Amino acid sequence: MALIRLRQICKTFRLGDSEVHALNHVDLDIGAGEFLAIIGASGSGKSTLMNVLGCLDQADSGEYVLENSAVQQLNARQLAAIRNRRIGFVFQGFNLLPRTSALENVMLPLVYARDGASGPSPVQRARLALQRVGLQDRMHHEPSQLSGGQQQRVAIARALINNPAIILADEPTGNLDSRTTLEVLALFQSLNNSGITIILVTHETDVAEHARRIIEMQDGTIIQDRPVGRRRIAPGPRPTASAEGVQP
Repeated sequence: MALIRLRQICKTFRLGDSEVHALNHVDLDIGAGEFLAIIGASGSGKSTLMNVLGCLDQADSGEYVLENSAVQQLNARQLAAIRNRRIGFVFQGFNLLPRTSALENVMLPLVYARDGASGPSPVQRARLALQRVGLQDRMHHEPSQLSGGQQQRVAIARALINNPAIILADEPTGNLDSRTTLEVLALFQSLNNSGITIILVTHETDVAEHARRIIEMQDGTIIQDRPVGRRRIAPGPRPTASAEGVQP
């Protein structure tokens, strides 16, 4: 059974006197452990689809089943729990709190979880997440002390903190140079190889080719759904050196 199943999903926005059909009867199945890229021009519906998949917005009609739960039947509290526990989000703009350490930024989702779960402490979990993305020696640095690629890796560590089944990444390489883009894509490939489902929205075909499957959108519909024939394997990130005289 698919991890995600969409059937006849529609979403319409009103702009003045006109209506924009952002999603127009979309059908889509995504299996557990897939690495899917969603591509399309501006206005194609890819970001709206991402918002629906991430339970950030609800469709006007249609059926969305996530891990055997009918999303359209869930209340606001249940949707918030899914966003916090089952889905990790990564955005183009990093969305890190300034004057706050990488460790504290990564711990932030735990403030909202409040599940009282046993096991490692929040600090231990954040340290492990930062280690997973190769930033164990930057955990006490603030965003202004980090490069763009390092900030995005902090954001990815934050997305990992609650061990999500799915990571939704909306243009995660849009603010990065070409070398750092490859490092971030290599990290997503590594996370996908560990079993996490990755759904990446991008307008760049070269970025999409690092996934295992690509769907292309136009005018709110899926016009192409294809596997990646020869997947590009991104080179891994370079080791991060500690700043001189700064203790992690």
